[in-house]
Order: sequence, then C-alpha cells, then structure tokens
Amino acid sequence: MKSIQNLITAAVFSLVSMTNTFAQSAAAPKPYGAIPTKHQLEWQDMEYYMFIHFGPNTFTDKEWGHGDEDPKVFNPTKLDARQWARTAKAAGMKAIIITAKHHDGFCLFPSKYSTHTVRESAWKNGKGDVLKELSAACKEYGLKFGVYLSPWDRNHPKYGTPEYNDIFAKTLKEVHTQYGPIFEQWFDGAKGQGEKKQDYDFPLFNSIVYAHNPQAIIFSDIGPGARWMGNENGIAGETNWSTLNTDGFGVGADAPKASVLNTGDEDGKYWIPAEVDVSIRPGWFYSASTDDKVKTLEQLVSIYNTSVGRNSNLLLNVPVNRDGLIHPNDSTRLMELRRYLDASFKTNLAKGKKVTTSTEAGKGYSAQNLTDGNPKTYWTTGGKVKNATITIDLGKPTELNRIVLREYIQLGQRVRSFMVQYWDGKNYKLLDEQTTIGHKRILAFPAITSSKIKITITEPKAAPVLSEIGIYKAPPLP
Repeated sequence: MKSIQNLITAAVFSLVSMTNTFAQSAAAPKPYGAIPTKHQLEWQDMEYYMFIHFGPNTFTDKEWGHGDEDPKVFNPTKLDARQWARTAKAAGMKAIIITAKHHDGFCLFPSKYSTHTVRESAWKNGKGDVLKELSAACKEYGLKFGVYLSPWDRNHPKYGTPEYNDIFAKTLKEVHTQYGPIFEQWFDGAKGQGEKKQDYDFPLFNSIVYAHNPQAIIFSDIGPGARWMGNENGIAGETNWSTLNTDGFGVGADAPKASVLNTGDEDGKYWIPAEVDVSIRPGWFYSASTDDKVKTLEQLVSIYNTSVGRNSNLLLNVPVNRDGLIHPNDSTRLMELRRYLDASFKTNLAKGKKVTTSTEAGKGYSAQNLTDGNPKTYWTTGGKVKNATITIDLGKPTELNRIVLREYIQLGQRVRSFMVQYWDGKNYKLLDEQTTIGHKRILAFPAITSSKIKITITEPKAAPVLSEIGIYKAPPLP
C-alpha cells in the first residue's frame, strides 16, 4: 500500500512540475521587433573601452594630415603598447581600438599595399609594427583588440580610381588575418571637400571583415553592427532606440540625419545600437598644448552617464604622445574615473530588498529577479498585460542619488517611457520621467532620502521585460 501511495505522490509531483514548467514557458514573452545577435549582446556588455589616435599627426600637431608628410617624422622612441594596455585595464576598460590607418593614409603596420607606413618611418629603423605590439599587449592584459581603418587615403596614388576599393579591401584583409581576433572594425565615411572622388564599396569591405572575423562588430554611421550616434561630445539621446532604418542610406554624407542617429528609430527594422566616441582632450591626436586641457572628472562622469547610462557603449579616446606613451595627465584622470565609478556602483541598496509588482508572469519571472544581481534572469508581466508598477521597499529611509534600470534586450527593446517616484513618508512624489531604457539606463539626480521607490512603466510597446534595477548612493564629486 505504501509503495502505491508513493507512486501516486510521485505522479502528482511530476504533474505539478510539468504544469509549472508549462506555465513558465507559456508565460515567457516572445521577442519583440528587431533583436541583437549574440555578438552584439557581448559587445553591449563591454560598455566602456579605449580609442587611440596615433600616427604622423601626433608629430605634426594636425588632426587631419594631408598624406604628404615625410613618414620619417613618425618616431616614438619610447613606444610601449603594454603601458597602453595596462592603463586601459586599470581604468576598467574592456578593449582598445587604434587608428591603424587614418585619412593621411599612413599605416601603423608594414602594409604591402602602401609605401606610407611604419616600414618607411624612422621608428625602429623601419622594422616596427604597432598593430603587432598592441594586439599582443591586449592579449596579455585580457583586453579585446579593435581597429580603425579609414577608406579615405590622401596619400595613395590609386585613391580616386576604380582599383582603389580592391586595394583597400586587400589592406583590410592584411589586418584581419594577421592581428586577430578583432572585436570591432571602425569605419567612417569621410572623403574631404573638393578632393578626389571615390565611391566606397562598403559591402565589399564588410564582407572581408566577416570572412575573417565573423564575430566582429562593424561600426559606421549605419552599422551594421553598431552606429555612430551623431556627435563627438559624449551625449547620446535621452531617447535612444537600439533600432534603426538603414535601407536607402549609406555611410558619411549618405547617412541619416545626426538627430536620427542620436535617438535611433522607434520600431526600426535593424538592431544597430549606438556607440559614443569622444576624446579625453579637445582634439583626437596628442598635442602638448592640450596637456592642461584633459577633461575633468566631473565632465567624464557626465559623459559616462549620457553614454553608458543612455543605452550606448562609450569609446573614450586617449591619444598617445610623441614618446609613444599615454601622458600622465590622461592616465591620472582615467584612474580617478575608475575609482569614482567603482565607489558609485559598489553597493546596490536594492539587492535582496522586498520587491512587489502590480503583475508578473508567474514562476521564474518574479519581481525578485529584478534585484538578484543576475542580468540573465528577468521579470515580465507576460501575456497581454503591459502596464505595470514595481515598488522596491528599502526597509528604512535611505539616501540615494542613482537608479539603474536594464531591459532584457535579448527579447527586444520594449519600454517607450517610464516614471520614477519616491516615498516621502506620506506620499509618493515624482522623481523623474524618462523614455527608453535598453541595455542600461542610469538616472543621476541630487541625493534624496526615501524608504520606497516606485517605477511605473507608462508606455510599454509590448509586455515589459526588465532584468535588473539598482539603487545607489554615489559619492560627491570633488
């Protein structure tokens, strides 16, 4: 008799488990709209990495070289790529992208397809290779390696002829077969005004990249992996969709308007998230005249909040000086930023606290997933339920000045607008009203003291799917 009862109990337990599993899978929302690829998700999680502009312009105090510079001017006698990588790693950055070839045509590697390279320079008697040294340093310090190659070439004699696109494609192949793996290929569409006309064959260029580094994110005005966000000031749109309509558009002069790139297209056809490129100095290349003009900590914190904090990745340019080193003023400021960010986001005041929502999809998608510190779990309303409120009870009056929200973007970007309120002891008061969330949204505000925070999804495009909510107290800026 006992064995029969055990069998019945086991059968009931199995049926309940199956029912729960079915309910969980049935409640899981389907992807909404365009969604990121696996490689785009990995890229978005990187959030913050270094740009290095380096070349003859470093030695001539120019931003755009004319291509007629004597290559022997390039002679960084103390060049130490390991110092660059150490600095990036210590700053909390995840990668380095370098200008392997800028508009002047000078290659930081001994290309077979140019006579304007490190091979013709005075550096190491023409035996040096910056890309080789930097890619090795990145591997040593656990950083990813990326390259900028400008299609515009003010030096190459074939530029402006039908043969040039094939020459540039071969140059790309050199880089992508000798220095990989490459996590990002950075393109721009600059051509100059009144100079030789060249129609760039970006489908060919992209195919070369994907043939040898299929995981690479290709950056340009219109992607396809990531897009420029319309300015070089470090400010993504307060509304920032990761989707964009690019059919009929091109790179450079044929790109969508800067205002569109800044905000993306709601319901855009393609997932092309934004990358914010900005320099730590007034210019992109090093100049001794800007040693005392490195951006302040306050400026860099603001840039972080309006880039990473607005659903973008931050590519911060740190130019190498004429010795071939990152200047102490730049590295000092990077370390200050690292310490400030670490202190700001070290303790999630919401972690483990009681979270209640107006609705949830059921087992596996509970409100507690929002504060478990695991971005792979999420809360959702499920089904046709869209509008919802989330209340985090901090248990006692708590001082705070940052709120961080994350959508589970594997299922698309769904929130059109939301509102945040705080409990003042008697009533809920408005703290902020914003639009998109995406990969990460950081709300920064003067410190308040409250025991409860309420978030209302006011305009969802589909059942909202949030992975994390964090509440923090960032230290005051010096």
